[in-house]
Amino acid sequence: MKSITIKGSERESVGKVSTKALRNAGAVPCVLYGGNQAVHFSADAAAFKNLVYTPNAHTVVIELGKGKSFNAILQDIQVHPVSDKILHIDFFQLFDDKEITMEVPVKIIGVSKGVLGGGVLRLNTRKLKVKALPKNLPDFVEADISPLEMGNKLYVTKVGSPEYKIMHPDNTVVAQVRISRAAMKAAQEAAKAAKVAPAKGKKK
Repeated sequence: MKSITIKGSERESVGKVSTKALRNAGAVPCVLYGGNQAVHFSADAAAFKNLVYTPNAHTVVIELGKGKSFNAILQDIQVHPVSDKILHIDFFQLFDDKEITMEVPVKIIGVSKGVLGGGVLRLNTRKLKVKALPKNLPDFVEADISPLEMGNKLYVTKVGSPEYKIMHPDNTVVAQVRISRAAMKAAQEAAKAAKVAPAKGKKK
């Protein structure tokens, strides 16, 4: 999985006054969990642009100076309900020997036979939760829709990799090819025509 580096600084005070001052200065207060103790830090709001405002999944390298560096993933984010300004971010620390669960996007590959026949592709699940060691976390989960005929569904059991586990029930639908209105109407008209057409060679 691709990684983004966030350069910040540890916070000496975590009270409301200092937090407000950070936000007014264009910084975002953050907390890193998962280690022996929580690490409070802040970073410029612009540093989170490629992490927050993207559909892609990333791990994070948090650099706090003085040789302090942590591998992590974004765990939770709070934004202002009106301005969408980032108010606070929680991170979870990664360790090479411990599995982690996170959401990654679904990437559709292949060309569906059903779509070529007039069906409509619907992506039911845009992200899937996967569990893996940090080194095995995928950038995305590939979903091959090539075998799907019109009316077929692609279940979560048909996607994935031995390197990670998908944390969803087996009956979770990733994508499906629905019969379009045009195709349905054409089928109904064909069936109706077949019923009313006289049999070949039959005399009145």
